[in-house]
Amino acid sequence: QGQLVESGGGLVQAGGSLRLSCTASRRTINSQPMGWFRQAPGKEREFVAMINYSGRFTAYADSVKGRFTISRDDAKNTVDLQMNDLKPDDTAIYSCARMKYFSSQYSEGQTDYWGQGTQVTVSS
Repeated sequence: QGQLVESGGGLVQAGGSLRLSCTASRRTINSQPMGWFRQAPGKEREFVAMINYSGRFTAYADSVKGRFTISRDDAKNTVDLQMNDLKPDDTAIYSCARMKYFSSQYSEGQTDYWGQGTQVTVSS
């Protein structure tokens, strides 16, 4: 499997914004559905967003709809997550993932593999 490397995490105040980026080899990302997940301390990893192979279709968890936007740039081999109006509950380690397939709703077993993640901390 290819390597996924996340960047862009950090500390931000509530209401602020961050943009996460996931980079990988062309073979890993190109023409593959991709996603973002997060894991807060003491909680299980949860789905955040995914994007289909062309970038035309996206899906989001209800908790981030209207605030987060997933996008991809296959020319740069990147998948980004723009996060606006951040809340303390968004504090987590955010990981990029290669998906087995795209769907409008996430299902268990849909993820191929994840990256190591980047920490996002939102202060109140």
